[in-house]
Amino acid sequence: MNSAGSVRVSELAAGLSLFEVGSTTLFLMGGEAKQDAWLAMLIGAFAGLLLLIIHLTIHHQEPDLDLFLLLKRYMGKILGTVVSLSFIGYFAYEASRNLRDLSEVTTLTLLNKTPMWLISIISLLVVANTVRYGYRVLFLICMILFPVIVFGYVLISILIPATGLFHTELSLPVLENGWGNIFKAAIPEIISFPFGQVVLFLVFYPYGRKGKNLNKVVIIAYIATAVSLTFINQLIIFVMGPDIAMFSTLPLLQTVQLIDMTEVLERMDALFTLLLFLGLGIKIAFFFQGAVIGLERITGASYRRWVLPAGIVLYGLSFLSPNFTEHLEVGRGIALIYSSPLFQIVLPLILLIVILIKKRMKINK
Repeated sequence: MNSAGSVRVSELAAGLSLFEVGSTTLFLMGGEAKQDAWLAMLIGAFAGLLLLIIHLTIHHQEPDLDLFLLLKRYMGKILGTVVSLSFIGYFAYEASRNLRDLSEVTTLTLLNKTPMWLISIISLLVVANTVRYGYRVLFLICMILFPVIVFGYVLISILIPATGLFHTELSLPVLENGWGNIFKAAIPEIISFPFGQVVLFLVFYPYGRKGKNLNKVVIIAYIATAVSLTFINQLIIFVMGPDIAMFSTLPLLQTVQLIDMTEVLERMDALFTLLLFLGLGIKIAFFFQGAVIGLERITGASYRRWVLPAGIVLYGLSFLSPNFTEHLEVGRGIALIYSSPLFQIVLPLILLIVILIKKRMKINK
């Protein structure tokens, strides 16, 4: 997979944007901040932007090397391999979590009599087939799906106010409980999910075409996506109010189900479920692709050989939690607070410091 420069920067930006949307709209983000969830989202997005700048700085130190090659070069063969394996584990675990989300949503909304193990196998086969064709095809699929997903969310954002469901007073008063709850909701949960997860793109930046303004396009895509996610998240508050929204399993889906335009549109929830499936599928594919590229870098065996074994591991990991409630508690509690900051903040910062120190020593010599 050494065809560097084979992805257009616009494709890279579209991929990053859809990856960020992914499963985010499945949940109410910043629920602890109640009606000030939008402020928590913006704080999380700003912190995520700082992380993105750190990731881009790492990339520009060695534009031809992906995350795993950087770790091997600057942390040595043994330590670099250990850290690379831990990143592969992180990517595989995140892919498995999204697979479980997709299976649960399918069971809750469409196929409530179909066993979850079968839904997971079918979903994984579709994603694995995409991953088998490589990152190039994955980015092309993102480019094709991008206008579809944008249109879907724009339509939902227009129809909710148009059908009289929109109540701005539910977002008032602003800062009723001060900044404490807002920062508590944003740090580290909203930073870790979804914004900090762009650390994965350290694997894909080297494939972007050289000579293009990668930084500018990626940062604009990130900011536009973050603002859009903040607005869509706040739509839930505008419709349901903070107290009801906090205890809803699938808050945006329930919000969309309230849209009543029988003469024009029926089953808007089916449209939203489709958007969720596409977003989750893309997110699984990106994490899956990142994991198999890492295995290729460590072993030298083609990433295609790793698709089946990695897929089996993902499938097994997706059933770690016995039920959806525990799955959410582990993912939005333990994983976001303890493991995610390690891979999104701590290890990238250490890598950047090591790169800068080694480059300085080389110049001094």
